[in-house]
Amino acid sequence: MPSLTTMNCAGRSLVDQLSCCFQRRDMDGNPRQPSLVPPLLAIPALKPKKSRIRMDVVMLLQGTGESGKSTFIKQMRIIHGAGYSDEDKRGFIKLVYQNIFMAMQSMIRAMDMLHISYGDSPNIEKAELVRSVDYETVTTFESPYVEAIRDLWRDAGIQECYDRRREYQLTDSAKYYLDDLERIALPSFLPTEQDILRARIATTGIIEYPFDLDSILFRMVDVGGQRSERRKWIHCFENVTSIIFLVALSEYDQILFESDNENRMEESKALFRTIITYPWFQHSSVILFLNKKDLLEEKIIYSHIVDYFPEYDGPKQDHIAAREYILKMYMAMNPDPDRSCYSHFTVATDTENIKLVFCAVKDTIMQTALKEYNLA
Repeated sequence: MPSLTTMNCAGRSLVDQLSCCFQRRDMDGNPRQPSLVPPLLAIPALKPKKSRIRMDVVMLLQGTGESGKSTFIKQMRIIHGAGYSDEDKRGFIKLVYQNIFMAMQSMIRAMDMLHISYGDSPNIEKAELVRSVDYETVTTFESPYVEAIRDLWRDAGIQECYDRRREYQLTDSAKYYLDDLERIALPSFLPTEQDILRARIATTGIIEYPFDLDSILFRMVDVGGQRSERRKWIHCFENVTSIIFLVALSEYDQILFESDNENRMEESKALFRTIITYPWFQHSSVILFLNKKDLLEEKIIYSHIVDYFPEYDGPKQDHIAAREYILKMYMAMNPDPDRSCYSHFTVATDTENIKLVFCAVKDTIMQTALKEYNLA
């Protein structure tokens, strides 16, 4: 299985771009030995087509880090592919464990940064035990770590820290996993599809997932969303059928992973402006997925959007008004009034929601593809 990577592939065909991009390189650009990655995060590049009789649709996923791009690709495998076998699911066990350690360590560090005291003093020692682990090397979830993380999650100080999560970096899946420790700690634990959808691993390269739908080959391509990755892929693609841009609605009050004083949504807006004005993408349809509407609905009750976007003049604690305002901000960046930008509110972890949304956008994608093949 090829490992993930990025490199500048400008000037090559899409197949060649993907072939060259599926090779990990070090900081100096030298090839590294392949490394293990969770199953189906890396997908073999497609072989060159023998003919162009069969329609080939390329969808390029865009968006900043943690906007839901990788989750969307997993959903395509569940909805339009073979799903995940038990063997595939076992490949995600370590990743779930690592996500749990990563989340708790983030909160333990934030406890110091935010000067929050633990509710129970014995938990200080348990926090040090959990902090001492390199979460990237975790392969098991056993005593005494299960008990330590369980007790920490119940601690009043950690709960206060969780409530202030917008002030530091914490994955959206933290509560999901920590609320279900008893099941995950069982020796017989096998990740569910929902566990897999919520498992977080940063995309540091180009990932392609091909699938057949109505006798048409769809190729969905995801690229690294972190700022350090972005410069590596911007020149790698041209003439893609559709751009699917994901926005995390819940990030209006959060800071960047790369910078503690920059708003995540402002970074997302800047990327969208680049994409929608980029010359190579002018003939690609643009579909905007305003994702994590469920998290926005929860957060808007206590975190007011006007505190971060002073131009907002709608009611407080109104998730519908808030998401419409965010949509309007993105739509306003389209410089061409004749170019349509289609939008949908989504929950990438909800399979039924994504099934309905993708059914709706498929027609948009197909119309663009027909024009590309001079069939419209």
